[in-house]
Order: sequence, then structure tokens, then C-alpha cells
Amino acid sequence: MIEWLADDNGILLRRDVIASGCEDKDIARAVRGGRLIRLRQGAYSLRNVWEQADPGGRHRLLSTAVRQQYGDGVALSHTSGHLEYAGPDWGLDLTSAHLTHLDGVGGRRAAKVIHHHGVCIADDITRDDVGWRTAPTRTALDTASLAPRDPAVAVLDWYLNQGLTTPELLQQTFERMTSWPNTLALQIVLRLADGLAESVAETRARLLFMDQRIPRPVSQFEVFRPDGRLGGRVDFAWPERRTLLEVDGAVKYHRLRRPGESIEEMVMREKAREDLLRELTGWTLIRLIWADLARPRTTAERILRAFQMAA
Repeated sequence: MIEWLADDNGILLRRDVIASGCEDKDIARAVRGGRLIRLRQGAYSLRNVWEQADPGGRHRLLSTAVRQQYGDGVALSHTSGHLEYAGPDWGLDLTSAHLTHLDGVGGRRAAKVIHHHGVCIADDITRDDVGWRTAPTRTALDTASLAPRDPAVAVLDWYLNQGLTTPELLQQTFERMTSWPNTLALQIVLRLADGLAESVAETRARLLFMDQRIPRPVSQFEVFRPDGRLGGRVDFAWPERRTLLEVDGAVKYHRLRRPGESIEEMVMREKAREDLLRELTGWTLIRLIWADLARPRTTAERILRAFQMAA
């Protein structure tokens, strides 16, 4: 049994197993027996840890093992660095770990690791308990450079909303990266990110409105009671069209759920909030779910019908 050699993250490295006096055949036996999962060459995870992890968690297992293997000559970066900040992983490629070499070497792929050689200045990197990783602004741009438009905007929105960067810092850092690979589309993504979205679903909805030529809404619209107290806040509103819109998703529900509150209690509380918003405004309220965002034309037609009804 070599499982006891795993670290607190549930990761074992071959070099540590061999140093303990075990052999490669012991590792192979544990893999065949289903007790270990091979992450990459020389790196393994406890099976129960792997099975309990979601796709983002599994990527973090891989990237943590890679950091331990490569040491202080590299910084965890791009998507791998992004997940260490607990950023959203929707639409991101999680198949390989990303490292930026601090000595300028890189530019290759090997055994589930992508090696980058982008130049790092002092402000581009930070240190945690494991080693170096790229700082938030650099990580945001690196991650967005590898992603399609909508996931890329969602990434930048998240960093801005969390206060991890600013539009000015993003622009300043981008100006140093304009000749790097995969950065051509970043200028467009930077213009589309505003940091007002509190979830990936809200970012997707805002981009859907733009693509479908729906008038730009007011984000995070506040509705007040007659006595001036806040009655509620909605994701989007078109005041001139007397329409409110909320975007639901599993992540949002988890965020809204109070400690000790059942799902049924949370749903009833949200319904009461929705009823109050209608009562206070007299406006139409549209509620979108995640699946609606994958049907842009149909969803746009629904919103435009709501505009007509409200009028």
C-alpha cells in the first residue's frame, strides 16, 4: 500500500515513491488495482480524490502535480493559474496544464503540459505555498487569449468583478503582449468586458443581447420601495421599455442560498422577491435559464415580445 505517501492534495509523485523504497511495480499494481489514477508521466492521484473532483478540480490536481515536478523555474499560468484563483472554467480547455518558464524557454507541448515562454516582469508573478504563478492581471489576459470570445469575456468580467484587476491594468498589460501569440482577438475581448456581470450566465446574456441587436440594458438595476428602501436588484433592466430580466443558473442559486436554508425555502424566497419587484414597478419580468442562452434567436424573440407587451 503506497497511498499513504500521497500529500494533502491526494497527489503522489513517482520520485517520492521511489525515494521511500518502493518500486515502479508497486505503482503499477496500485494503478491496475484502481487505487491510483495516472495524471501524467510520474504523477498520480488517489482514485477517491479524482472521482470526487469536477473537471476544474481534476485540472487543478494535474497542475498541482506539474508544479511540484518542475519547481521554481516556472510559474503556473494561463488556464491553470486562472483556476488557482477559483475563476470560472466554462468554455475553457482543461486537458493540459500551463506553465510559463521564467528563463524565457518554452513554446512546446509535452505529456499534458503546455510550456509558454512569454516574458514576465516583476508585477506579472506572485508566490503561494507551492511556488510561482502569474499575477491576476497577467493570468486574466493569458487565459482569455486561449479561449473563444464568450468564455474569454466571462474570464475578464470575473477578474474585474472580483476586484482582482482594473480596466487600466488590463490595457497596460495587454500593450506589452500585442506581439505575442494568440493575442490578436484580445483587443475585442477587452472592449466587451465591463465587470458588471456577477456570473458567467450574465456575461453570456449580455453578449446575446449585443449579437441579437437587442438594446443595451442597465446592469444590476436597483428597484426601491416607496419609502426609499431597496426592494431588490435585478441582473438587467430596460426602464424605457418597462422590462426586467433575471438570469438563473446553478452557480447563482448556490450563491443566493442562505446557510441552513433548504432549496424549497430559497425558491419560495426568490418567488416572493420576484413578486415584490413586479408590484413595485408594474413592469414585465423575464427569467432566463442556462439553456435559453444556447438558443439566442428564440430568446431574443421572447425578449422583444416582452417589450411589445410592456408597451
